[in-house]
Amino acid sequence: MDRPEYELLAKLRTNPPPTSETKIHLIEEDEAQGDTASAYQYFRDQTGRQDVPGILKCFGTNPAFTRQMVDISSSLLFNEGHLSRRQKELIATWISQLNACPYCTDSHGFFLVVQGANQETAQSLATGNLEDAGLSEPETRLLRYLEEVNSASFKTTRSDVLALIALGWREEQIAEAVHVAAMLRFCNTVANAFGLQTQNMMSLFDSATPPIIQDQSS
Repeated sequence: MDRPEYELLAKLRTNPPPTSETKIHLIEEDEAQGDTASAYQYFRDQTGRQDVPGILKCFGTNPAFTRQMVDISSSLLFNEGHLSRRQKELIATWISQLNACPYCTDSHGFFLVVQGANQETAQSLATGNLEDAGLSEPETRLLRYLEEVNSASFKTTRSDVLALIALGWREEQIAEAVHVAAMLRFCNTVANAFGLQTQNMMSLFDSATPPIIQDQSS
């Protein structure tokens, strides 16, 4: 599977990411055994990334679910679907900062730049400055809608959806946007409960220019 963000990360980060104390113990790679070790290897085989990210280690006590998380992220987030990869990372970065998750905000901000956004856009989203992110009106309105989905989805209405359709979004794109937002809220909750610290991946751009992946969305 094509994962340009992981390829770039391997080039820019020459040393293994540092480990830090968490609120709930993680099963680290060097202590993983049996099914957990196999699940970690499944991640490496599926993605090409050799270091297992902290968010996946949060599920290490349930190896079957660890594998499912690899598959879910591959089929929903790390692929071109009804939404482009860039659009999905816009959502992931925005939702993560709304939920005050430094780990996910940083990593998805990194992925967003690799997928074609400029660093100013990623930084604006990561700091909650949506109006300064340089996005189109349809993208801004979609993220505002997902802000309400994230905080109080029961308050959203059919009229909200119709307003997005009037801006050019297709219904299947709106549905996928909700799926991505919900997945990120879940991951944010887990990352914050475990106490995952930011990996400072965005700072890696200070010494390198990432490849630009063209947005293939219509």
